[in-house]
Amino acid sequence: MKLIRENFQGKWKVRPDGYEKVTGSLKYLTDYTFPDMLYGKVLRSSYPHANIRSISTVKAEQIEGVSAVVTYKDVPGMNRFGLIFPDQPVLCEDVVRYVGDAVAAVAAESEEIAEKAIMLIEVEYEALTVIDDPEKALRHSAVKLHPGGNILHRAGYMSSENVMREIEDCPYIVEEIYETPRQMHAYMETEGGVVVPEKDGKMTVYAATQHGFKDRMQLARILDMPEYKIRVISSPIGGSFGGKDELNIQPYAALLALKSNKPVKFHNKRSESVRAGLKRHPMKVKMITGADENGKLIGHFVRITADTGAYATLGPAVLDFAVEHSTGPYRIPHVDIEGISVFTNNGVSGEYRGFGGNQVTFALESQIDRLAVKMNMDPMSLRELNIRNADDLGPLGQRIVANDGAKKVLNMIKSSPILTTPLKKQDHWCLRGRGAAITMHGGGLGFGRPDPSGARLSLTKEGKIEIAFGFEEFGQGLLASIEIMMTDMLGCAKEDIKIVIGDTELVPASGSSTASRSTNMIWKGINKLKEPWRNKLLAAASTVVGVPTENLILGKNGIWGKDGKNNLVISYKELVNYLQHDLPVCSTQFHFPTTPDAIVGGHYLHTYAAVAAEVEIDRLTGRIKVTKLDHAVAAGPVVNPLGYLGQIEGGAIMGLGFTIFEDSLMENARYHTENFDSYLIPTIKDIPLTTNVDVDESLFENDSFGPRGVGEIGTVAVAPAITAAIHNACGIWVKKLPVSSEELLNALQTTLFSFHRQTGGS
Repeated sequence: MKLIRENFQGKWKVRPDGYEKVTGSLKYLTDYTFPDMLYGKVLRSSYPHANIRSISTVKAEQIEGVSAVVTYKDVPGMNRFGLIFPDQPVLCEDVVRYVGDAVAAVAAESEEIAEKAIMLIEVEYEALTVIDDPEKALRHSAVKLHPGGNILHRAGYMSSENVMREIEDCPYIVEEIYETPRQMHAYMETEGGVVVPEKDGKMTVYAATQHGFKDRMQLARILDMPEYKIRVISSPIGGSFGGKDELNIQPYAALLALKSNKPVKFHNKRSESVRAGLKRHPMKVKMITGADENGKLIGHFVRITADTGAYATLGPAVLDFAVEHSTGPYRIPHVDIEGISVFTNNGVSGEYRGFGGNQVTFALESQIDRLAVKMNMDPMSLRELNIRNADDLGPLGQRIVANDGAKKVLNMIKSSPILTTPLKKQDHWCLRGRGAAITMHGGGLGFGRPDPSGARLSLTKEGKIEIAFGFEEFGQGLLASIEIMMTDMLGCAKEDIKIVIGDTELVPASGSSTASRSTNMIWKGINKLKEPWRNKLLAAASTVVGVPTENLILGKNGIWGKDGKNNLVISYKELVNYLQHDLPVCSTQFHFPTTPDAIVGGHYLHTYAAVAAEVEIDRLTGRIKVTKLDHAVAAGPVVNPLGYLGQIEGGAIMGLGFTIFEDSLMENARYHTENFDSYLIPTIKDIPLTTNVDVDESLFENDSFGPRGVGEIGTVAVAPAITAAIHNACGIWVKKLPVSSEELLNALQTTLFSFHRQTGGS
């Protein structure tokens, strides 16, 4: 089914926040101002690796208009943060490990004064050896960047012994090393917000984050303050894609607000966002894959090296995910996978849309395409031969929810016009090609990691049905999805609903707005609450109007009779007037579904996707243009068609950038670019002219887990589909992303020269 308006009558809704966003009137968290508000700036290290000999803030403190200056000595609690391992200093004490490390912070009456004060803070450094590459970090003689060494995390999976022996016996073997870039999140709203000290000793934090409750927990440790005294308001956000899942400006604003007793605002400039913010993990992936004479995959050997940068954040979980998804949606009996996440003095790598799946899927799908060429076999037929069955175990041997989504998306993409319509003929200046790739993607945080959620329904004194979640709206269309699910499940009208999200004081803890989990958790929460909610409201209405509950139903604007006359018995507002203060409330707490097998990080619910791409390559410049990009997605029922389409198309463009444009290049652990003037991201001119999104909404009969999230799946298979199309166009295999036009052009010239020599051409 194509994701078009005609197929989803009544569900193609305008976003509740759409008008404000389009007109620019929406107030983001960085737009907030308060009386007597100060402006904060952070002094960050100019060295990628150095000892701190001394810090003097005297000159900065003497500037008129400066209200507070803080260093590590001003941190009342734990001077560390990090979602998994709190290893990153809030303010460095004795050593800096990357050019974004924070050393001191200032709050002043204006940004200009704060910037001047920062320049006057005197720090004496002793430069240390810089490790700017994971391979250097792994040498026996390498300087240790952390007390435990330079290895953050190891992960692996082996399905059988002697995997390489099984591969060596195969008639068809492909061995290659693939490299992927350090990609920037490129959100429109850089990190920022305001921290306000309240008169009662509490603190309100208005800051962009994907997990307000985790922020509150981390800030409580840093400030040595009870969690109940910290309120985090975390929605709406102007983009995140994983980049704001970790603390960013919050600790500095909070420390300065405590010291000055005034509101303190931070809003990073793009250059500071680049230096201090998270990036996608650069990875080097070695794969050796063997198949028998019939095309059956026999063995798969994988070694992954991830550059996690200076600190941990979610690096261990990203590596676990990459290891798990290294076999993708295929049945391979003999598998040996090992991954290592390595500390360097490069910028911090962390959570990013796709979460390690993009890197290994590029490598895996490239292996499949290369095997197909070696075997003179159609690549889609090779995939079809090896595609997982609905009831197969998961990639780590764990039980997963039965689903034949892999076969569904493969069959759908095979019918894409990109693959079935003849290509335009090559011409003197342009080469054309097409290719395809498939993937699977696990939702939630995986086995062994706390993954709770919660929801609350209540009737407000204004007669509104309030639904509350601890999730954040950061552009993904969450508000629209909640509105649609509420009207569908409760039968109410959108004007009956009040949605409350992203405020730790007003909502139940619902876990992070990450890992493609929010839609599923919202659906599950409303589904759990709808019956007790219906029973409470109908019982209350029955008492007021004297009609048995079995003759009443919930409906638009109130309670309706079931006598066939479509009569409104009592409105929600009238019901509130009768009930006075005894208003109904229903709450629930639950967890994201996990595999029953104790495999840490193993995922239980999966989505599946396939991508077909068509490219044009300019023979003169080597420039690549993606002209068409079709998608097939199997993720259960479509809740919000407009949001679904936006996630797939938006994710695809981010995947396109990953493939042919984006790389936050570092040399000697310093960024080459700190702005978008030289860091290239796709623009409207780069978006394919033709894009189709086909969906399969089916779930197995006993699958009660509802719709899966699609926030990440649209990005994952884009890169290998594009590189397959490049090979189809010119015969050149891409093994390093982003694709270099210069390298492609050189390869084209070499290929053309070789062709002329073989054919006797001039």
